[in-house]
Amino acid sequence: MGRMTETVKVLLIINVIFFIGSQLLGDVAYEYFALWFIKNPNFQFWQILTHMFMHGGFMHILFNMYALWAFGSPIEQMLGQKRFLFFYFSAGIGAAMLHTLVNFYAYQKGFNGLLELGWTPPEIMNFVQEAYATNRFRIPEGIEEGTLRSMLEAFSSPAVGASGAIYGILVAFGMMFPNVELFLLFVPVPIKAKYFIPGLIALDLFSGFTGYSLFGGSIAHFAHIGGALFGFIMMYYWKKNQFNNNRWY
Repeated sequence: MGRMTETVKVLLIINVIFFIGSQLLGDVAYEYFALWFIKNPNFQFWQILTHMFMHGGFMHILFNMYALWAFGSPIEQMLGQKRFLFFYFSAGIGAAMLHTLVNFYAYQKGFNGLLELGWTPPEIMNFVQEAYATNRFRIPEGIEEGTLRSMLEAFSSPAVGASGAIYGILVAFGMMFPNVELFLLFVPVPIKAKYFIPGLIALDLFSGFTGYSLFGGSIAHFAHIGGALFGFIMMYYWKKNQFNNNRWY
């Protein structure tokens, strides 16, 4: 966790540029570059990549960019620039895929619940779009409120941030440097990477399945898990094959 490597530096600069631009443009930037649900009219295919450079606030980008510098630089030094870029974007895309899959499940569960009440697909879409536009909706009798709220949240809440890619990097760091002791602001004692990183992922699993988060709401926990999962798969394969005895430059 010493000097900043070149690819990490470029990624950090791009993230900062996107953050400043989003603060200047406001909602327009998030409409075009955040990752929206595939059935939302704001969804565009490029958002699978651009959402990784968008952030929800100063503390969000601060923590992500600190992690990118602290953990990404040693991973880039080990992998080489091209392999590191492939790893970073693959983890971020994997995070987006799992996040979207979980959202689709939540949306479809609510959709099927309304179908069982006798609603037609056009009626359901009108209901969802009106709720999205007005931020108000009624809860039909015969469907659980939680199911309906999860459906509407999946449709209307965009995802932003590099956290999925960062979680992939964290997993890679934990696999390659398991005994490095990490000093954390909110924990007064050092914790080895092989304990801290699995613990962090376990917290996301708990929050994702229970809906209770120690770090506040509006966190895409399954995106974190997706990034960690794809990061683990790639690093496991590369370690097993000894990184093909070479680095990608």
